[in-house]
Amino acid sequence: MEHELKEVIKKCDIAIKQEDFDTLMNYYTDDAILVVKPEMIARGKEEIKKAFIAISKYFNNTLVPTQGEMIILEAGDTALVISQTLLDADKNDNEYSMDRRATYVFKKNSQGEWLCAIDNSYGTELINK
Repeated sequence: MEHELKEVIKKCDIAIKQEDFDTLMNYYTDDAILVVKPEMIARGKEEIKKAFIAISKYFNNTLVPTQGEMIILEAGDTALVISQTLLDADKNDNEYSMDRRATYVFKKNSQGEWLCAIDNSYGTELINK
């Protein structure tokens, strides 16, 4: 059986592709962090939304994220997602890999919904930067 988090992440990817950042923010905790790039972190929904708008512009509004292989490790109301994250865009001169081994941390809220608390598409590559 597919883990429900796979569907949540798919909805997030669609929202990014469609640049529907208001909907995307519904999938983040209020105190979430987003690793924008190594040594640059957005904190909270307002900063994360601004970061996604800037990221979209950087990729000429053509960014399409998808997930490949995914492992979900769940303990109570917390889940670690290790995922092959594939980024596609019309921009060729990106200094960062478009094929990443991402790590995401999700928390289940009181309504039973999974929300992203840590969004790190760089995964362990942060160690190398």
